[in-house]
Amino acid sequence: MAILSALYGTILSGRSLLYKTGIKKIRRLPVRVISIGNLTLGGTGKTPATIAVAEEALRSGLNPCILTRGYKGKAKGPCLVKVGTKQYAVSSNKTEKSVPTAYSLLLTKEFGDEPLLMAERLKDVPVVKCADRYKGGVFALSSSLVTRPSSLVFILDDGFQHYQLHRDIDILLIDAVNPFGNERLFPEGILREPLSSIGRAQAVVITRADAVPSEIINAVSNRIREYNHNAPIHKAFHKPLCMVSPDWSIREISFINHRKVYAFSGIANPAHFKTMLNSIGAEAIGVESFKDHYFYNQNDIDKIAESAAGMDIITTEKDLVKLMGLRLPKNLFALRVGFSVDKEFYDYVFGRIQC
Repeated sequence: MAILSALYGTILSGRSLLYKTGIKKIRRLPVRVISIGNLTLGGTGKTPATIAVAEEALRSGLNPCILTRGYKGKAKGPCLVKVGTKQYAVSSNKTEKSVPTAYSLLLTKEFGDEPLLMAERLKDVPVVKCADRYKGGVFALSSSLVTRPSSLVFILDDGFQHYQLHRDIDILLIDAVNPFGNERLFPEGILREPLSSIGRAQAVVITRADAVPSEIINAVSNRIREYNHNAPIHKAFHKPLCMVSPDWSIREISFINHRKVYAFSGIANPAHFKTMLNSIGAEAIGVESFKDHYFYNQNDIDKIAESAAGMDIITTEKDLVKLMGLRLPKNLFALRVGFSVDKEFYDYVFGRIQC
């Protein structure tokens, strides 16, 4: 593993050098770009953060558009995934087709779970899937998506390692519970880049800050300061908001208070999901974990329903988008989680792109 990590580190250094020396070009889109990303494999809350920043952009009078690679989505080239009032509008290579509002397994496999979730949550925000985020931005600019070009801002989902596109601000998310793993590069550790890369960030957010003591937050902050003396450091929390039914209707969280539930998820931090359920008063009797980005089939759901034995079944929103098109129990719900951060974070981010 150490040899593979060393090789991986060498490749990273070479790639970085190519961009620093200009051998590989960093391309610019003609509008402002906000990048949200992390340093580690696994979940740091990028999707909730991206949704939250897009929502704040709307409140600020901006016109956000999300550029995402759509991890595990098979669709190639720039694709628009946008939920309309009655249909999905899907565009790729200048062709268009309409897909009924009910999701299908095909949609999930084409676009990935996170783009579909963002499209569902952000009805007024276009979500463009393309591994090459510059091409995705050009696609958005050349389409009818952009109704107010002067207020357009691109939000780059999982963009910290996407060197090839210029960004006006790099937001780095660091998980308070497991900030750097063993501080070694993949595959020996969970780092996607060396810790020195923290120095590229213009803003750092320590996520799940409520899950650890203040001493841990201080230690993580001090570690960040070893590599970045200037970027403001903010604390964020993943806040349970409501329960969501398969038809996307909303229920108050209180309905599962003091109730026994059966939980399942296919996310990077399943333990945190159980902790969050317990924090809102649910008693998770059974918890089933699948690998991150897992694609469910009907047999999976039937087995989960059998294991639940009549208890309410709770999953995550990211998992819910992968269940549409399957026969689902009536007592299945998803927990919606929000990204909660101080107002100063948004003031700094939007102040920087408007300079």
